[in-house]
Amino acid sequence: MNLKSINLDEFLKYKTMYYDKIDFSFVVKAWTILQTKIKLPFVIHIVGTNGKGSTGRFLSHYLHKKKYKTLHYSSPHILKFNERIWINGFDVSDEELEIAHKFLQNIYDIKLLEKLTYFEYTTLLALYLSNNFDYLVLEAGLGGEFDATNVVKNDISLITTIGLDHISFLGDSIEKIATTKMRSVDNKMLIGYQVFDEVYETARKVKEQILKQRDINIEILKVTDFDKYSLNPKFATYLRRNLHLVIACLDELNISVDLKLFDDTPLFGRCQKIENNVTIDVGHNPLAALVLLEEFKNKKVNLIYNSYADKDYKEVLSILKPIIKTISILDLDDKRVVQKDELLKVIDELEIKQSPKYELKDNEEYLVFGSFLVVEKFLKNFYDKNS
Repeated sequence: MNLKSINLDEFLKYKTMYYDKIDFSFVVKAWTILQTKIKLPFVIHIVGTNGKGSTGRFLSHYLHKKKYKTLHYSSPHILKFNERIWINGFDVSDEELEIAHKFLQNIYDIKLLEKLTYFEYTTLLALYLSNNFDYLVLEAGLGGEFDATNVVKNDISLITTIGLDHISFLGDSIEKIATTKMRSVDNKMLIGYQVFDEVYETARKVKEQILKQRDINIEILKVTDFDKYSLNPKFATYLRRNLHLVIACLDELNISVDLKLFDDTPLFGRCQKIENNVTIDVGHNPLAALVLLEEFKNKKVNLIYNSYADKDYKEVLSILKPIIKTISILDLDDKRVVQKDELLKVIDELEIKQSPKYELKDNEEYLVFGSFLVVEKFLKNFYDKNS
């Protein structure tokens, strides 16, 4: 297949998601070429385990409302790839994507085009599309230090809640995971809400490492008061905590804050009510389960769920058990998903009542949760039935 002659959709189908072994050199080489062709905006890098997407969207939405040219890059998407690149209030158009794709095809040779992973290539698309903007809100993927988004120098880094996730890739402790993520910082680190105190001590250690290895004295700032602002109660508790991090960032940027401008922020899939009794959330780990437990306390929900095999689904369901009335497994056709028998075994062990199929009823509360894939499949079924 000639990678220089196919459209973006076909090109991305050809790309692998990750390296078997990390090799950061290819995306570095690609950026070295691209940076001579564009002028990068002020870069706000967002790293963490949970809350990156909502934090980035709150921030980019506000900057756009304040008339700054802003691009927000996030991942993964729910229904359509275009969701990953949000430009001045809208998902990027197919036409803009093809223009960016053609540009990259022209400046890279075949060998480099072959080597770049899916996420690396789409990051480069976003960097190209941010040319001459005021702000680039750049959300990291799995990691930090060796994440494709870290190929560019960041002006400020926002650290969202850090927890145990992707442990085979990032490390098996909070300190290891936080270190990997925080070593992506280049100038200033602004730390948001944290569950684990180890995160703050790790920040100090990372600062010392960076000073010793790169001779850069980064600045560490912490958000500690998460009741400082009276925010719209329609936002879930964890979203309001993320908003406090965003406001702290705006203060650092010397941008005045009007809280009402946040109220119409589009937060697709983040504790989002699509009906009065149906909430969708793309979370997929114990940290996400904890915030949903808090959000639905004193309620009972019918959980529509599935999980990737490498997630701690037993811990997730143990956390959510007090709010679960019934659980329905949403079947997914993906090799990364846990075997259904294994999931059913855990459900039986936890003595959670199973409902073989879900049927939405007006007098019941529903929570769709477990991964982007779960929400995507549910929404496609939902919209098909209601079209």
